[in-house]
Amino acid sequence: MLGASFDPVDANLKFADEHQFPYPLLSDLDHEVGPAYGVEQEGDKRQFARRHTFLIGPDGRLAKTYEVTDFAGHPEEVIADFRELQAAR
Repeated sequence: MLGASFDPVDANLKFADEHQFPYPLLSDLDHEVGPAYGVEQEGDKRQFARRHTFLIGPDGRLAKTYEVTDFAGHPEEVIADFRELQAAR
């Protein structure tokens, strides 16, 4: 599991530390990953990403996409779907 952001490395390190984010957080400064996954949108002063989660299946293909709206319940939803994918193997 990992995250990606358009923010610089130092900002991502600060975010990870402040929120005890236990996963690698990549800096997509060249805006290559975000547009490839369709999560970049135009902001007033800069481009920013909508919060999405992508669940990649055991076959390496995209199994499910989530637009994150319920931050509290989101991890449980993804974990349940992950376990379902594992059980189907």
